Amino acid sequence: MMDGQYPRVVSHEQLRGAEKSAVDAKEKDGALNWTDDVRIYEYCSAANPDIPAIPVFVHPPHLHETGDSRIIPFDLSEQLGAEECGNISRTSPNLLASFIRIIIGDSIQTEAVATSQAFYVIRGDGTSTSMEHGSISWSTGDLFVLPKTDGIVKHTCQHADEHGAAALYWIHDGPLLHYLGVAPTKKRFNPTHFSRRRLLDQVEEISHSSNAQHKNRLGVLLGNAATENSTLTLTHTLWSLLNSIAPNTVQRPHRHNSVALDLAVSAPWPPGSVYTLMGKEIDSEGNIIHPIRCDWIPGGVFVTPPGWWHSHHNESNSIAWVLPMQDAGLYTFQRTLDIRFVDDELELHKKGRIRGSAFQVTNKQYTEIANAAANLDIPNFDYGL
Repeated sequence: MMDGQYPRVVSHEQLRGAEKSAVDAKEKDGALNWTDDVRIYEYCSAANPDIPAIPVFVHPPHLHETGDSRIIPFDLSEQLGAEECGNISRTSPNLLASFIRIIIGDSIQTEAVATSQAFYVIRGDGTSTSMEHGSISWSTGDLFVLPKTDGIVKHTCQHADEHGAAALYWIHDGPLLHYLGVAPTKKRFNPTHFSRRRLLDQVEEISHSSNAQHKNRLGVLLGNAATENSTLTLTHTLWSLLNSIAPNTVQRPHRHNSVALDLAVSAPWPPGSVYTLMGKEIDSEGNIIHPIRCDWIPGGVFVTPPGWWHSHHNESNSIAWVLPMQDAGLYTFQRTLDIRFVDDELELHKKGRIRGSAFQVTNKQYTEIANAAANLDIPNFDYGL
């Protein structure tokens, strides 16, 4: 403060002249121009930028049932728009899913700059070996995850009952790291192997629990010691569920903000009797409006876009299985997964409530808590709005 006067606000026009002089001086000196890349947008027209939508596509099983040993990426980078990510394959913004076909007696190498890699064994028996993590033996129905791996992983098929080759479903978060312009610097979890037997035993145990009859799905979320006190997810970025659908059952719609890359593990005869319906909106009865239908083909993968309502239908007389892989470990950590089940939302809507977030409680507990609090008329109760 000079002479008892406060500093005066400088006008934009005054600054413009000073800024231009400074820029000209920097350009003359060969310094970096810090203003050329400035972009400023009007809020209402730019708050929801027009970027390519995540499409509903299928990666069919015939791709891994014939041919030489090879990696078959589920590459949707062209549909997703590659400008901001460079020339990199990706199935969703954060993940790349691929099939790996390995002929009996043959080996193939994989490599990814990623914090998390997951491999599900569609069929076959074999081993996967890396210098960092050693060797693991696997069989049909097993799943294993690897943390940061600087070198290659060598996969060898020792036996396969069908198609003369083993098949793996491989997912990693390399596209996310590429977008951020980073590489992993530390191992966030230990290599972890989920055997088929252990997974099925856990599902069987749940089926005999006291409240199993009230569930329209029986499944197990796959977790890790590294996440057991936080996200309860497969890794810190990846999420997976082994989900079963009973015969002649409909699993009512739900939605979440993560992209799902769903592997149909099994779908009973006849073809088309097990399928998923998905769409952007639901009606007042909880039915999906103008849904897209994806039939489950065993060994095939389909994409469920983020935020879309989706329901699973089994019109056969046998159980069906699906293994969705998502980047929901990351979303759960960020408190942005926002998974919602249609009947909870309809019940709240009928009571004149629309909640803004469902990250804290994602099942009937929410409506039970909200209803109990409303009946007690508790002042300032947080309904999650």
